[in-house]
Amino acid sequence: MRTSNTEAATTGPEVATDTAALRRNVAAGAIGVFVHWFDWAAYAYLAGTVADVFFPDEDGTTGLLAVFGVFAVSFGIRPVGALVFGPLGDRIGRKRTLSLVIFMMSGATLAIGLLPGYGSIGIAAPLLLVVLRLIQGFAAGGEFGSAASFLAESAPRHRRGFGVSWLEVGSLLGFLAGSFVFLLLSTGLTDDQLVSWGWRIPFLVAAPLGVIGYVIRNKIEDTPEYRALEANDTVPRSPVRELLRTNKRQVLQAAGLMAAMHVPFYMVLTYLVTYETDHLDHSADSAALLSTVISLLGLVLVPVFGMLSDRVGRKPVFVGATAALLVLSTPAFWLMRTGLAGTWIAGLLLGTILAAILGTYAVWSAEVFPTRTRQSGLSIAYNITAALFAGTVPYLMTVLISATGSTLLPGPYMMLFAVGGLVAALSLKETAGSVLLRPEDVSEAPAERG
Repeated sequence: MRTSNTEAATTGPEVATDTAALRRNVAAGAIGVFVHWFDWAAYAYLAGTVADVFFPDEDGTTGLLAVFGVFAVSFGIRPVGALVFGPLGDRIGRKRTLSLVIFMMSGATLAIGLLPGYGSIGIAAPLLLVVLRLIQGFAAGGEFGSAASFLAESAPRHRRGFGVSWLEVGSLLGFLAGSFVFLLLSTGLTDDQLVSWGWRIPFLVAAPLGVIGYVIRNKIEDTPEYRALEANDTVPRSPVRELLRTNKRQVLQAAGLMAAMHVPFYMVLTYLVTYETDHLDHSADSAALLSTVISLLGLVLVPVFGMLSDRVGRKPVFVGATAALLVLSTPAFWLMRTGLAGTWIAGLLLGTILAAILGTYAVWSAEVFPTRTRQSGLSIAYNITAALFAGTVPYLMTVLISATGSTLLPGPYMMLFAVGGLVAALSLKETAGSVLLRPEDVSEAPAERG
């Protein structure tokens, strides 16, 4: 019996291919990142209002810095969440961690929406805000690894790139939804109404979305690969120790792919708005419109590039995208200085390159890890690179441009990470269409692995 289980497992578990099952799995995997990015965008756009509510005794700049400090703290704790939820998913399954992280994120988001301001409870208000943002960041540290592992293991292997690409579609949709809600609030409410109660609306809206996500995730089955580990009694007891002993190379390779995604993502979709207004003298409305159009372009192109990677391979798409980023980053920022039309052409060009990276990096990263340590590897690589390179983009660009006076610096900075992505990609084998469950995943000696 044990032999037959192993043979069946290593030939590739059967994955449901009917349209309804695929849609359910995609929804279960993507809704958590949607909720996370919706909350992220709402908090970022409402930073000034949140500062008035929770830090009213500070002057405008100090209060805003305090709000972004709280934001940074929630970002910094993500690697801790990754170290908890990554191994947990390898030990108890993708489904359970998917349900747990969205429950924690939506619960903390609801609590922020109901939190009294400084005027009601004094210093307890900002302290509680910090605690709730820490809970959100801790849970977010487990979201990507859980969702990417689930989507990769749930999709048919010849459509895996397309299936996993919807993870990033969810993040772009969440970002756009948060921006849209902020637009409605800022145009439909007075400043007093926004400070009094309007700022709470996005956080209260995110809570039922989280409940819906929890219900969807709680009803799905775990992935065929993880169930094969259970059937063969080879679920790892110490996934991180096993990861560091046998898959250090894969962690570094995945980190290279992910860093090459994080930096252009935050450069193009977040910092570019500030860059346009501060250094190109474009209006805030024009900058916000370009950011929205780039996000809409990504919604269309990310699954297209995911599908393309299923047909021609992960390596040609990702290498082509990072090579383009290496060659075109600095010329793109030079083009932006020629005027509004140049800014739009450059922004859309960088958005297209970013979409190609987003469509391939997650599925390729998932495929390089064995099933036994996949969620641990994805979670750790993603969140450590995010903490080091993603949230620091706006701050570093502001400091470096101020120190040097050169507005071209974002280009060389992205080139640096494009080189890292290329090195990682060229060191990897092609994995499109590969079987995710390997013979070593269901070996006879799990105890020896830790």
